[in-house]
Amino acid sequence: MSEIFFDQDDERGASRGPVLAGDEGADDDPAFLHDDEDVRYVDDGGGGGRVGRVLTVLGVVAIVGLIGAALVGVWVQRQINPPGGPGEEIVLVIPEGSSTTAIGQMLEAEGVISDSQIFRFYLRFNGGGPFQAGEYQLARNMGMGDVVEVLERGPRATVAGRLTVPEGLVLDEIVQVIGRDEAFDADAFREVIEAGEVRSRYQPDGKPLEGLLFPETYTLDGREDEAVLLRRMVASFDATLDELGYAEAEQRVGLTPYEVVIVASLIEAEAKADEDRAKISRVIHNRLEEGMTLGIDATFYYALGRRGGSLTQSDLAIDSPYNTRQNAGLVPTPIGAPGRASLDAALNPEDGPWLYYVLKDPRVHSFSEDYNDFLRDRRAAQEAGLIP
Repeated sequence: MSEIFFDQDDERGASRGPVLAGDEGADDDPAFLHDDEDVRYVDDGGGGGRVGRVLTVLGVVAIVGLIGAALVGVWVQRQINPPGGPGEEIVLVIPEGSSTTAIGQMLEAEGVISDSQIFRFYLRFNGGGPFQAGEYQLARNMGMGDVVEVLERGPRATVAGRLTVPEGLVLDEIVQVIGRDEAFDADAFREVIEAGEVRSRYQPDGKPLEGLLFPETYTLDGREDEAVLLRRMVASFDATLDELGYAEAEQRVGLTPYEVVIVASLIEAEAKADEDRAKISRVIHNRLEEGMTLGIDATFYYALGRRGGSLTQSDLAIDSPYNTRQNAGLVPTPIGAPGRASLDAALNPEDGPWLYYVLKDPRVHSFSEDYNDFLRDRRAAQEAGLIP
């Protein structure tokens, strides 16, 4: 490959221009004429032609740019006002504290709009927001102006009643709670679940809806059936995970979003006080990273299908993937429905070296890194009658 260098200026100070090293035949190049003192370029009379060609190229580039801009404009306009008109109606639940960006992401995830970034710019240039938390009746494939109009009106009024689903319940218990409401039938709700048509966006293939129905108080307008209620509960769960940043779970804690939900369900079962949740989360994450068994009693109750009571030696020896004294790693599914505080703690464990915890009063745990310290704390808890 030739190297480019420049000759020193001649005695009149005129640069002779670039010469390609190794191109000994350059003297024969008809583009150059030589005399004893200088190198002169020959004017071939084509200067005007070159200018014309440059102008032609610039014109073509400008036209291509204008066409590209027009195509982008058409694409953006189709995002703002999609063809085909609105599709299937949906209920969107906006949790408390949701930012405008998070709301746009929810709308995109539910197919109401096609691009949350375009929606954000649309709001910036056309106005709109912040929007209230609550339930909104929307449809898939809506125009952004229509979406903003619905959101600006505020959440729909609900007057028929309220349904509270507590945190930590397993799926069968949630079915029983819903069945106790006169507006719903437990068997019909269970059938909708088992049909498998309602799924969370965070639900891996082959996994049940266990732990993926959001526990909160739902306002009812008297028009919901079992399928509508299930969709609302799953939509509220997905919206909460979106808001908390579960899409970044692997970068933040090295687990999939679904695995973090499992951790959240363990925290929900173990924590008595909010101040302990992020610390219990840290213990679970630390033990997973160390390859230790979790040893969480709540997983045994889930495997046994009961709540509370003493765990016998035969209970602790149960042959089950939920036996966290024999099997390292996470259990296959959540063991209950975690609330927002536990979901947040699972994704944001408090910094600390702890590997153990045990109750030190009826609601608060003590945490330790050293096993001997744990044994000391455990004896104190037993003497206080806090644990068997």
